[in-house]
Amino acid sequence: MGAPELVSLLAGRRIAVLTGAGLSTDSGIPDYRGPDSPPANPMTIQQFTASREYRQRYWARNHLGWRHMARTQPNAGHRALAALERRGVLTGVITQNVDLLHTKAGSRAVINLHGTYARVVCLDCGHTMSRAALAELLEAANPGFSERAERVGGIAVAPDADAMVAETGSFRIVDCPACGGMLKPDIVYFGEAVAKEVVAQAYSLMDSSDVLLVAGSSLTVFSGYRFVRHAAATGMSVAIVNRGPTRGDDLAAVKVDAGCSPILTLLADELSGSLPSLP
Repeated sequence: MGAPELVSLLAGRRIAVLTGAGLSTDSGIPDYRGPDSPPANPMTIQQFTASREYRQRYWARNHLGWRHMARTQPNAGHRALAALERRGVLTGVITQNVDLLHTKAGSRAVINLHGTYARVVCLDCGHTMSRAALAELLEAANPGFSERAERVGGIAVAPDADAMVAETGSFRIVDCPACGGMLKPDIVYFGEAVAKEVVAQAYSLMDSSDVLLVAGSSLTVFSGYRFVRHAAATGMSVAIVNRGPTRGDDLAAVKVDAGCSPILTLLADELSGSLPSLP
């Protein structure tokens, strides 16, 4: 199926959107699971908490990768969704991405299902701080590390702000300034559950909508797939825009196998004013 069927399904209906990494590829953030993606093994929560060596490796890579993430700008797909929200067509966005690009594009009703790269939390006392504040502490503890890594060409950014660094054994990690506990990016790791209140917010958004549009997610991870299952169970139509197959294809009324930016831009043009107003 193609764009005309998608427009027909969505016209005149209140749309909730679920987005994944495929939406952000046009902004220069690679997708772990896209058809052209190289193999990747994201760190699990068990690895992170059990091994200081793993945390050392993670923070060394993240110390470089988060800067790229902070500089990244939204693409046409993000801007199209923000435009649809402004026009009252979109009820909001549930995103599996941690890149904050929806917010940068101007979307207001955004549920960051997996957290964001820009905040750090202490696993022991719950203290939070900005990633920028932690960057200053890491830089002070590891003077010249970023420059040395760049000289050897050791940077390749991944979707969670991780980056490839050849040598991380000498990297000094920083503990919580409040209690000395273990700091972790405020991101849901593989093997970690999404907070119940965040899931409840997402279901509430869906309940105020008529149709669920999935954009740029293979739905491999249950944290996103659950919303497609919820839609199907409640009789809510599902539309999917994604390059390659997804776990939810059998539950979709319309599936468009294409990149997100051109299709979402088309929707922003075609659906403009398709609703008189949201109640």
